Amino acid sequence: MANRTAAWNAKEDLLDLLATARTRPDREQVRDLLYRFYRRRADAGLPELQRLATTVETWWPEILAFLHTGITNAGSEGTNRVIKIVARDAYGFRDPVNQRLRARCATTRRARGHLDAR
Repeated sequence: MANRTAAWNAKEDLLDLLATARTRPDREQVRDLLYRFYRRRADAGLPELQRLATTVETWWPEILAFLHTGITNAGSEGTNRVIKIVARDAYGFRDPVNQRLRARCATTRRARGHLDAR
């Protein structure tokens, strides 16, 4: 049960930290939330949470940029995912022109359900 509680706290601490995005947090607020996250991870002693803390530390410059600007690359990552799925659905057939057309069609807003098909 302690492991489950530690994992829940890790998630909540990380969400608290990420929730400061687009709110123009000051350095002290970000520092306090980050140190709380690290302190609880160290106290838990779980290898999975240690790895999570290491990952956050590795990506900290990018996370901090997101917290200050609110800008992410989520849109381009989503488009890349759709293109890879379309390529996988081709089952090895690699006509470059057809592949490009399929990718363009799959990544339009209408194909993804963002526009009415009236």
